[in-house]
Amino acid sequence: MTQQTTSSPRANFKVYLGSTLFFFYILLSTPLFGLCIFTCLFFPFEVRYKIGQIWICSLLYMLKLCCGLSYEVEGAENLPGSAAVILSKHQSAWETIALRQVISPQTAVLKKSLLLIPFGGWALATLKPIAIDRQNQKEALKMLLEQGQSRLEEGLSVLIFPEGTRVAPGAVKKFGAGGAMLAQKSGFPVVPLAHNAGVFWPRNSFLKYPGVIKVKIGPVISTVDKKSKEINAEAEDWINQAMLDIANH
Repeated sequence: MTQQTTSSPRANFKVYLGSTLFFFYILLSTPLFGLCIFTCLFFPFEVRYKIGQIWICSLLYMLKLCCGLSYEVEGAENLPGSAAVILSKHQSAWETIALRQVISPQTAVLKKSLLLIPFGGWALATLKPIAIDRQNQKEALKMLLEQGQSRLEEGLSVLIFPEGTRVAPGAVKKFGAGGAMLAQKSGFPVVPLAHNAGVFWPRNSFLKYPGVIKVKIGPVISTVDKKSKEINAEAEDWINQAMLDIANH
């Protein structure tokens, strides 16, 4: 399926200024919140998670204030109200931040190397991430299935980007099967999610453009009596169609 290509808005002085101010806020807030979360290592998980949520809220507030970038959600009523496997489109760094506000409580599958980043990575390591080594795919899948089921049983939704890497707006990349396998093995439902964050916060870009990111949450996909290939295909089809809908409106 070919999706409509969407380019980012044109940059101007205000875009550069806002992006710079937001960058400095990240630089200042990361050591502050990161150390605060890390020093609460021996407190209950809920304490660290709450501090993390405050940090997320502050980042999104500053993103709107500095860059004029906000978001709106369609389909929030589809969220099951309990833990689920969230299969999301991946275009930007935005969704790694904002989806923690949209869907909570949650954890995410991420690269193990991210946990080594000073302050932010150290804090993230205390929030029950599923950190995998992409160079060892067999071990990575084993960790995803084992730790993913454990997190789901604890009541945490598991956010997975089945494309495996950020994909430019308009591009399509085949979904990996790990998320669907976790859902099939654990019996927890899948929630598909689409968004166009890459239009406003392009991958590997310093600039953040003003606008409203569209987030679409799809109907729950039951995993009962389904193979992982069926689950994956159903989620992929819904997300690809939702991306077309977002691009055409």
